[in-house]
Amino acid sequence: MLGMALAALDGTIVSTAVPQIVGDLGGFAVFSWLFSGYLLAVTVTLPVYGKLSDTLGRKPVLVAGIVLFLIGSLLCATAWNMASLIAFRVVQGLGGGALQGTVQTIAADLYPLKERPKIQARLSTVWASSSVAGPAVGGFIAGYADWRWIFLINLPVGAVALWLVIKYLHEPHRARAAVTGTEAHARTEAHARTEAHARTRPAARARIDWAGALGVFATGALLLTALVQGGVAWPWLSVPSFAFLGCSAVLAALTVVIERRAAEPILPGWVWRRPTIAAVNLALGALGLLMVAPTVFLPTYAQSVLGLGPIAAGFVLSAMTLSWPVSAALSNRVYNRIGFRLTAVIGISLATLVLLAFPLLPYPGHAWQPTLIMLLLGAALGLFQLPLIIGVQSTVGWSERGTATASILFCRLIGQSVGAALFGAVANSVLSARLANAPTPGLPQDVDGVAQALEDPASLGAGAADYLRRAMDTAVDHVFVGAAVAGALALLVLLLLAPRRFPVIPDAPADQQGP
Repeated sequence: MLGMALAALDGTIVSTAVPQIVGDLGGFAVFSWLFSGYLLAVTVTLPVYGKLSDTLGRKPVLVAGIVLFLIGSLLCATAWNMASLIAFRVVQGLGGGALQGTVQTIAADLYPLKERPKIQARLSTVWASSSVAGPAVGGFIAGYADWRWIFLINLPVGAVALWLVIKYLHEPHRARAAVTGTEAHARTEAHARTEAHARTRPAARARIDWAGALGVFATGALLLTALVQGGVAWPWLSVPSFAFLGCSAVLAALTVVIERRAAEPILPGWVWRRPTIAAVNLALGALGLLMVAPTVFLPTYAQSVLGLGPIAAGFVLSAMTLSWPVSAALSNRVYNRIGFRLTAVIGISLATLVLLAFPLLPYPGHAWQPTLIMLLLGAALGLFQLPLIIGVQSTVGWSERGTATASILFCRLIGQSVGAALFGAVANSVLSARLANAPTPGLPQDVDGVAQALEDPASLGAGAADYLRRAMDTAVDHVFVGAAVAGALALLVLLLLAPRRFPVIPDAPADQQGP
């Protein structure tokens, strides 16, 4: 949980100190890469760390991730300009990828199926607490100390986490077993006995697909750069966009060829050939897509339309992060009775209805109304995401669990990047149309000036300010409708592709679980 806290706190605590960082280092035009660079590094390394944890064991990968994250934090504190800070944030992300995927996998390794919801809910609580405490801690440090302490504060937390992992994390003996994919995916009792026997065999020499890892890293980096920067640093229909997308397509094809020839591929074909894992990959990709609506656009709605301050707007969003872990912790009582798939179907169906309810909110409305929407959305998504993650982890053996877990987290982050680009284009299109047809003079000439104008509505006049607020309200409504469409797509994926009952592998006996 301390290791996860490093990654969870990082994003929220840094966001509140951006004004101080820019004021000290400059580079306002590229400061968004403080977050984009970190996200790129986390996303493209997830599959690599997943395979390495299956090959070398979870503990060395987690230890290396924590060390790399702490080195990145120390380097960030010594940054001398914005370019160096962005580069060191990428180093942090290289460690953050190991933290996010490996911690989730270790939780599935150490806890049997019945206890996994409890530990996963605790991990979710880390993210919920970070979303609430992070902005407050970051604001306090930025206001009363130097912004560099935002990165230095990671060092004692990470040191304690590192000490605890090294001293107390003892991997089961099956971490050193050479279990084949067929054995890990066994469903009958005979296959289960074969897998148990395989756990005791001496480990084969680890073979690491470094060419595939480089291909996945390069392909993901180019694709995410195109998605993150398209429409921001350059127009979508421009030479840079076509160049990045074209190069990523060529590298993707080359990576597929490399992975098909590799003995132990980083992204093995079975993550898409098995209906359960393929369906969950697509469903959580859609989840990443729809999560852009509340996490990116709701704070803007709360400040620009409702007139709330940044802290109050953050608390509106935090309602979702409070109900999510509670719902996730109780989800086992549902899926133990009706199954993983049906529980997730109920969760995403409710989430889709909640998202469709957002455009029905009155204008300008009250703060409690979107807060209630977020509370309900978190409860619904807790029934959706956690049963799918636990379900996939329960259908594979130890030697495939890291790869399977990394694949679904990777797909969610890819969906998040696609969602940011897609819904950003939707919101900009709506605002541009409203500005072009505005009957009121004195409005901003382009979309970039809308948020700045609403920060000081008195300078616009009552009519112009109200028109801009209504335009922003309409833009966010369109985004939430798009998020509901993503929810509907996730529902269709589960209904059409996922099996009615996940092929769960029984937990190993206690004497084979390791210390």
